[in-house]
Amino acid sequence: MRISLFEPEIAGNVGAVLRLGACMGVPVDLIEPLGFQWDDARVRRTAMDYIDHVSVTRHRDWAAFHASIGPARLVLLTTKGSVSAYDFGFRPDDVLLFGKESAGAPAHVHAACTGRIRLPMRAEVRSMNLAMSAGLALGEALRQTGGLPG
Repeated sequence: MRISLFEPEIAGNVGAVLRLGACMGVPVDLIEPLGFQWDDARVRRTAMDYIDHVSVTRHRDWAAFHASIGPARLVLLTTKGSVSAYDFGFRPDDVLLFGKESAGAPAHVHAACTGRIRLPMRAEVRSMNLAMSAGLALGEALRQTGGLPG
């Protein structure tokens, strides 16, 4: 299983997702362009020394990322999803994909995904924080597939 971030814009969110990946033993893909400088101290401040315990792959663009995943299933977490993450059947080799903070994922990314799922939340709010969404979705995916660390 992998976490992939499409054109993330906020260094702190990326740092938190890197820390999540380190704690759960899950690699993280960053699909450029990024909305911040990679050497930005805010990423390391949020990820702390956990950044040394996660496999991070940076992809120059969507095409490079998409070509790299092989037969793995792309599962997009989106507020436009019709299926709850808690009703979706995850697989151990799924790639959990999250769109950019300001705009989500564009139509061509939606079209490339096998699953488009949502996290349940109250109707009067727009969306959750990217790192929080990644934590909830990854936790459920690993629970279903028996991949939670001991």
